[in-house]
Amino acid sequence: MAYKPLQFVIALAFVAAASAAVIVPSAPVLAKTVELEEYDPHPQYKYGYDVQDALSGDNKGHVEERDGDIVRGEYSLIDADGYKRTVSYVADPINGFNAVVRRDPLVAAAPVVAAAPIVKAAPVVAAAPVVKAAPVVAASYVAPAAYAVRNL
Repeated sequence: MAYKPLQFVIALAFVAAASAAVIVPSAPVLAKTVELEEYDPHPQYKYGYDVQDALSGDNKGHVEERDGDIVRGEYSLIDADGYKRTVSYVADPINGFNAVVRRDPLVAAAPVVAAAPIVKAAPVVAAAPVVKAAPVVAASYVAPAAYAVRNL
């Protein structure tokens, strides 16, 4: 009987040795060198675009400029209700972001014209003669005097 536990211990030793061989020590992690970007203490830029597409009706534009921490800009677009929306904005570290929105109609409103006075009165038309309608006969319904009750 001592033979069987010995086989079991040897089998476990082989399993432990096999699993130890599978474990590979991890390779050392190489340190990455990080290149720092150049810092601009006073960034400046200007850009703008304008889209005028007659085929699709797309009409919009945007201009913006930055001088240090102050950003100024304006953009516009045509809303679905026929108004042109223009947003002018300024952003700075003291006041934050401030925007002013204007909505202007694309088509100028037509001036209101006063109605011309009536010069001649309309002719009077005689009313048609009244025709008497035939008397209406009401339909009547008489309920039966008694119902027969039948037991089942």
